[in-house]
Amino acid sequence: MQRHDGIRGRYVECRGFQRVKTYDRGCNPGLGIHEMGTARMGRDPKTSVLNGNNQLHAVKNVFVTDGAFMTSAACVNPSLTYMAFTARAANFAVAELKKGNL
Repeated sequence: MQRHDGIRGRYVECRGFQRVKTYDRGCNPGLGIHEMGTARMGRDPKTSVLNGNNQLHAVKNVFVTDGAFMTSAACVNPSLTYMAFTARAANFAVAELKKGNL
């Protein structure tokens, strides 16, 4: 029986599997996380921090377009979603600037 440093490798070999190869990228927990959900989006300033345009209810010239506005993550990397919301918020901000609202 081949020796492995990984617990999973030893576990499957004990079950009769042969030539088991394990892989460890050396990543530590927490290095690839996407923190989300600290700036809730909603219509009511009493229950949310941001409106539907990622704009702070309390400070109209501040927009939050990182993961803070998302209450949870899907099963994939959220970077493209952040970019889409950022583009939408930027378009809204430009329109509001042209109207003199910001």
